[in-house]
Amino acid sequence: MGDLYDIPFERMDGTTTTLAEHRGDVVLVVNVASRCGLTPQYAALEALQEKYADQGFTVIGFPSNQFLQELSTDEKIAEFCSTTYGVTFPVVSKVRVNGRHAHPLYEELKKTPDASGHSGRIRWNFEKFLVLPGGQVRRFAPTTVPDDPAILAEIEAHLPR
Repeated sequence: MGDLYDIPFERMDGTTTTLAEHRGDVVLVVNVASRCGLTPQYAALEALQEKYADQGFTVIGFPSNQFLQELSTDEKIAEFCSTTYGVTFPVVSKVRVNGRHAHPLYEELKKTPDASGHSGRIRWNFEKFLVLPGGQVRRFAPTTVPDDPAILAEIEAHLPR
């Protein structure tokens, strides 16, 4: 398995980053979309960000249009996130999560099975990957809400401070 922390991805401003700046933290990676029935999960994601950010936690949103429910440009996505949900967590440049051109970070994350044993293909928007300090990954189905007790328990058990 590759090191999740070394896989580059692009911020909306065009600069490149990795998860390395969050090594030792708890990171919730979510493939987000602005026009999905699950889009209201943005509110719960932002609530998690506000509650745990100063304890070594962050959400990172990865917009994807693979389910044909995302806006056309990074600028429109950023505006939607800010004005509709007051998002303060990083939302990066649009990526593909499935198929031959899937982003390498998602290729690694998808190897992890969720509680039902599903691994591989992202099934829908808002699939969640909790990256724990040390790089262990926990996967949660799209319909599992961000403040589900199972997610909260994992976050709280692994917060570094």
